[in-house]
Order: sequence, then structure tokens, then C-alpha cells
Amino acid sequence: MNQPRLSLYLVDMKYIRNLAHADDHVMSVSPQVGKSSRPFIGVIVVCEDKQYCVPLSSPKEKHKSMKNDVDFMKILDGEKLIAVLNFSEMIPVRSDVIQPLNMRPNSSDDEKTRHYKKMTSKQLSFCQKNQDAIVRKANKLYTLITSGKASFNLQKRCCDFTRLESVLARYKKSE
Repeated sequence: MNQPRLSLYLVDMKYIRNLAHADDHVMSVSPQVGKSSRPFIGVIVVCEDKQYCVPLSSPKEKHKSMKNDVDFMKILDGEKLIAVLNFSEMIPVRSDVIQPLNMRPNSSDDEKTRHYKKMTSKQLSFCQKNQDAIVRKANKLYTLITSGKASFNLQKRCCDFTRLESVLARYKKSE
């Protein structure tokens, strides 16, 4: 499977909830956590012959002091931190559980939506400029975790990719 140019995608919420039942490292979209309206957005990378969605997260104060690592990457606009990629929380996907994120400005967009689209465009631009590094990082982490060669701490903070792949294999999207 060839690696396409990186784009941003939304992941189906019902599918995310199915994954979260199998692995509590999956990024929460639970209403109990107050994040039910937060979309699961990420870039799609190919790890071996499987598609994975590496989630984008809004920057938090703690991210400013963190260093890029095998499971984490800062997304910058110049010197400003505008998002992070959490490779440790990447999830397997296929075409029926993802849809391209609409970032095209529309005259009916309110101010908040215009700002969001502008920000996601900057995030995508960074990802496309750094595509090779992002794909390498995702594949390195995937190999470390699935081969059992990751350190205990890295294994502890990452999703169980093999378990999530089995959830995807059984998942049927209901229309």
C-alpha cells in the first residue's frame, strides 16, 4: 500500500467508542469526559500494509516543555506551537470509518469556524512539509510496539495496535 499525500480526516465517533472499549489509551470522545463534541481528527499514514490515523491534539501547557520523541511531535507555525501529533494514540482505520475534513472557507462560516479552518490548514501544511518524518516516526513506533521491542514505559503509554486491528477487522459500520 502506497503512502498518499497527508490530509486531515475525521474518524467515525461510533468506531472510536468501539476502540476505546478495547483499549483505554484511545483518545476519549466520551460524553462523561465532556468531550463528546470534540472530533477525532488526524493524518492517515501507512504502517506496513495498514492505514493508521495519527490524532491531532490542541496544544496544552505541558506540550511546550516536551521534546519531540518517537511517539510525539509538535506542530509549529514559525515558533508558535499550534498542535501536536500523538503517535502513541494512533488507531487503525479504513475508508468506511474516515472522511476528509472540510477546510474550505465558506461564506456562511461564522468567525469561530473560519478560525478553525485557518488553523487546520496551517496544521496540514506543516504535516505535508514534514510527511517523510511523520511516516517514519509512525512506522518506527508501530514496529517497536507490535514486535514487543518497545521499552516498558513506551509500551505502557501506547495503544495496543494489534488489539485495535482486531477490533477494526470485526467492526461493521451501521448506516
